[in-house]
Amino acid sequence: MAKSPNDKAPMNYKSAGLDLELYEQTIDAMAPLVKRTHTPRVMGGFGGFASLFSLDFNNRLFARNYKHPVLVTCNDGVGTKLKIASMMQKYDTVGIDLVAMSVNDCLCTGAEPVVFLDYLAMPKDDVKLATSLIKGISDGCIDAGCALTGGETAILPDFYAPGDYDLAGFCVGIVERDSIINGNGTRPGDLIIGLSSSGLHSNGYSLARKIVFEKAGLKIDDSIPELGTTVGQALLEPTRIYCKPILDVLRNYPIKRRVVRGLAHITGEGLEGNVPRSLPANRRAIIKKDSWPKPAIFSWLKNLGDVEEKEMYTVFNMGIGFVMIVSRFFAQSIVNQLTESGIPSWVIGEIVEGETGVDLV
Repeated sequence: MAKSPNDKAPMNYKSAGLDLELYEQTIDAMAPLVKRTHTPRVMGGFGGFASLFSLDFNNRLFARNYKHPVLVTCNDGVGTKLKIASMMQKYDTVGIDLVAMSVNDCLCTGAEPVVFLDYLAMPKDDVKLATSLIKGISDGCIDAGCALTGGETAILPDFYAPGDYDLAGFCVGIVERDSIINGNGTRPGDLIIGLSSSGLHSNGYSLARKIVFEKAGLKIDDSIPELGTTVGQALLEPTRIYCKPILDVLRNYPIKRRVVRGLAHITGEGLEGNVPRSLPANRRAIIKKDSWPKPAIFSWLKNLGDVEEKEMYTVFNMGIGFVMIVSRFFAQSIVNQLTESGIPSWVIGEIVEGETGVDLV
C-alpha cells in the first residue's frame, strides 16, 4: 500500500495534540489570577516545582502565628455541574464551586483554609476556557481567604472528547491542636443552626439534569417565570463559601468556651447524610423541616420531576448549605451574627440522646 505524503512528515508534540506555545500562553494568562490570591505567607514566585507557605511569619500585620498547628487536607470536584457550564459556555463560576466544595469541608474541623491547588484536564489547549476556570478559582480563593499556590493543567487529547474537561481541587487548612472541632462535646439540648444555601450548590446535578432536560424537555436558555431567571442561570448559581462568617463566629466564641460543638457541610445525601458526620455516639439530631424557608428552585424541581419529598431531602441540600451545632444559650446570638454577615440562618433543630443519626420531622 502506498504511503500518503503525510506519512513521511516528521512527528512532533504538536502533531500529537499538544501545542507547547499555546500551553505557555495559557500558563502566562493564569499567572496574574494566581498571584492576586497570594498573602505574605506565600514564599517564592509563580512557576516553580512546588510552592512554599510559612506558618511563622514575623510581621506585625499578623494577629498571630501558629503555636501547635495541625494540617487539615481536603479534596473534591464539581461533578456534572460542569455540563451546565459547557451548555452555557460560561466557565467562570464553576471555579468558585470547586473552591467551595473543599474549603467548606475543611471548615468542619474548625480549620482556617490557607492553601488551594487545582487540577484541570482538557483534550486540547484552550486559553479562554482555562483562564475563565482559573478566574473563578481565584475569585473563590479570595472569598475563602486562602492562597492559590499551584496546580496542574493536563492536556489529554486521546482521553477526553472535544468539549469535555474536568476539575479537581485540593485544600490545606490549619487548626490549632486545642481548637479542633470534632463533635465530641455535643450534648442533649444543644441547638442546630442552619446556614442558607445559594441554591443547589454542587450536588444533585445528575438528577436535576434528567428532570430538566430529559423529562421536561427544557433548553438551557429557557425562562423560568416562577424563578425569574433562565434554566442555565438557576442551575449555574455558584456554591456559597462559608469561611469568613464561620471563622468569625469561632473567633467570637473560642473553643475553650465550648460553644460550637460541631460543624457539617451539607453536600451529597443532604442533611440526613452529613449531619451525623459531626455527631458523636449516642447523639441524634431532630431537624424540623418547617423551620426555614425553602428556595423556590427546590419546589420547581420537585414538581417538574414528580420527585418524592424524601428523595428531595436525600439528594439536595433543600436550602441549608452548612450546619452548626452550638450551646443553646448562645444559639440566637450566633444566628444574629451570621444573618448580619449576609448569610440568613435559623435554628432548625436540636440534639437529643439516641442512636447517631437524623430525624426530619
